[in-house]
Amino acid sequence: MSSSYSDCVASLRTSLSFLESSVNTLGNGVEDFPRLSSVLKTVRHYELIPQPTLAAAEASLRDEIGPFVAQLLDRADKQLERQARRVETLKARAELNAGRLSHIPRDRDGNYEDSGKSSRWGNKNAAAALRATSRNRPLQGEAALRAKVVHQRKEALKYSIERLELEVQQKERELRLRLEQKS
Repeated sequence: MSSSYSDCVASLRTSLSFLESSVNTLGNGVEDFPRLSSVLKTVRHYELIPQPTLAAAEASLRDEIGPFVAQLLDRADKQLERQARRVETLKARAELNAGRLSHIPRDRDGNYEDSGKSSRWGNKNAAAALRATSRNRPLQGEAALRAKVVHQRKEALKYSIERLELEVQQKERELRLRLEQKS
């Protein structure tokens, strides 16, 4: 019986050496498994997702983001329109100012002088007489202040009228543009 036990032990030792050899071979084979699994995951991600699932995800994303993109585009269009109107207004204002400067005569020193536009607002002879008397004798004290205030008011009113005329022209242009766009 002892010989049968020794044969069993010898057989068990042989099996253990084979098992140990197998474990070493297996260990060497799976040593690179963590890196290999991460590489295979990314490959699997792109290769194993079915096309209908991708299409459904794209549609969902488009439905979710689409309204926000449209809203942002509308805002951008409105802002561009505002800026275009502002540019047109500034161009019109520059034209108005250029027109004002071209109509105001200059004296010998190159300074602007009052051109007698007051005839547009009142009696030309009265305005000329007032200028002549103001040139001959300077106003003093309270009369000078009143004259300055009246002159400033007159200039402000002229500017307001010209600005309102420009605004009317601008509104007419905008209305024409809108009508052209609708037709």
